[in-house]
Formats: sequence, structure tokens, C-alpha cells
Amino acid sequence: MSQVATETMVRVENVHKSYGRGAGAVHALRGVSFELPRGELVALKGRSGSGKTTLLNIVGGLDTPDGGRVHVDGQDLSELGEEGLLALRRDRIGFVFQSFGLIPILTAAENVGVPLRLRRADPREREERVELLLSLVGLADHARQRPTELSGGQQQRVAIARALANEPALLIADEPTGQLDAETGRAVMELLRAVVRSENVTALVATHDATLMEHADRVLELRDGRIVGP
Repeated sequence: MSQVATETMVRVENVHKSYGRGAGAVHALRGVSFELPRGELVALKGRSGSGKTTLLNIVGGLDTPDGGRVHVDGQDLSELGEEGLLALRRDRIGFVFQSFGLIPILTAAENVGVPLRLRRADPREREERVELLLSLVGLADHARQRPTELSGGQQQRVAIARALANEPALLIADEPTGQLDAETGRAVMELLRAVVRSENVTALVATHDATLMEHADRVLELRDGRIVGP
């Protein structure tokens, strides 16, 4: 197995991304490079418009760079076709968004089980995994409740459990505390840190809240499309 696969979960090399052309072009990323070791919680900070979401989408295989390369879990994303990227996102990457993205008509347990249904997992194994994950995020007693019956913090916990359903190697979270009050946001970040430890996941979490960065193993700052600082 290559060095990338054994020691590094994510390697980003000189990535560029622009939108538009000519004088009106927006340069979202300008030669971004960094590595994420396995098993770390890394916070990505930066103001709105600094390129955080663009970078997360590229690392997650949802968008492609104009230049540079991205390796995730030992795979060069530029060498994967659409089917390969789909498989990577389905099997190796979990996504958590600010908007929660839960299906309103499904219970918490059913929402968590959606990725497992898509993989046609054995029903008994699926139920056991869902039960384990809801316990992990502290919602074992809320399995039968629907999103409208849960608080914002509880909904985000369900979303985190769902992102972990397929046992991903990489968890990508885009402003996961953006719709939560400070205390609830801190609790969610503490949960993410616990998940990184218990599930041996690498997490890349975009946030602009400085008070939440204390829970990260490392902080990357993105400013005007570039990584700055040490």
C-alpha cells in the first residue's frame, strides 16, 4: 500500500479553482496545498467567500479543480470517473451540512438508515448499526421521532449519525453549527471530536466560529483562496 494510503487520509496539492472568465473571474482557490493525517479533527476557518465550501466540495469529490491534484484515502480523484467518484462518496466519505438535510417524513432511525438501504445492507445489520449510531450521538431515546419533533441540535446529531452510517474514512462538515446557538454548537463540536476518536475517522470541519476551534487537533486558515499561517 502506498505512503498516501497508509499515513495520510487527504493530500491536496496546488489546487486552483476559478469561476467565470476574464476580468470578472472569481478565483476561489489559489494554489492550496495541505495534508490531513488519519484520525484527526481539523478545523478549516475563514470568512465567508474565502473559498471554504469550494475546497470542501473538491476534497469530497463534488467538484473538480482547474489545476492541482487531490488524493483521498489513497486515491487520486482525477483518475476516478463519475462512477468511481460516486462509489468514493457513498462508501468512504460522510457529509454533514449546516442545513441538516433530513427527510421530514422519516424518523430519526429511518434517516440514519438511508445510506445503508442504498447499499442494500442486511436489515438486521442495518438496524444494529442505526441503534449503535443513535446511541453514539446520544439519541437512543429519540429513534422514532421525526425531524420536526427534534431540536436543531438533535437534528444535527441525527445528520452526523447518518453521515457515519457507512463507516466512512473521511467526514466533511460545512459549518455544521451555523444554525445552532453557541452552547449547542459547542456540544456538536465535542460530539464530532468524540466521533473522530471512537470511529477512527478523519474530519475536516469548516467553521468561522473561533470558540469552536479549541476542539480541533489542528486549524487551517483559508484567506482569499490561500492557506495562510503555519
